[in-house]
Amino acid sequence: MSSIAAANRYAVALFDLAKEQNILDDISAELKVVKQVFQENDTLQKLLQHPKVSSDQKQQLIEESFTGLSVPMGNLLKLLLKKQRMDAITYIVDKFQELLEEERKVANAVVYTVKPLTSEEETMISTTFSKKLGKDTLHITNEIDPSIIGGMKIQIGDTIFDGSVKGQLNRLERELVPGKR
Repeated sequence: MSSIAAANRYAVALFDLAKEQNILDDISAELKVVKQVFQENDTLQKLLQHPKVSSDQKQQLIEESFTGLSVPMGNLLKLLLKKQRMDAITYIVDKFQELLEEERKVANAVVYTVKPLTSEEETMISTTFSKKLGKDTLHITNEIDPSIIGGMKIQIGDTIFDGSVKGQLNRLERELVPGKR
């Protein structure tokens, strides 16, 4: 079984438990800290995967590295350690955040423009596209991309709304030039 598939199952189980106990925000915050620790400390990951480090030593290392965690988070880390799946923690965090955003009807968008968006433009885009997607909130990250010439391109998850001049020119070229489809 792949690490990603296992990570998805762990994330869903943790999400369901956190939702049931009404501690979604707490678990989300703890997960972000745990992910940051693993990303910033390569040695920790190597020690937890090293075959010459005993299970008891690994357990102690986890307990010392992550004091003050909630019971569900502590149990998750212990389970991941026991099942030798500590490498899946980043995927678990990402999937949990995805589930949390879905639960709260929140989406994230990257808006590519030639010049920075004003706050009014961000609000208009957020309002318009959140309604189209059936979301309550749309968080926008504005990326400057001079290659689009004008207009904007919006990426929300795997979906791209291309209203850029470059996109329009490319579509026009495909229609006019044979063999360009």
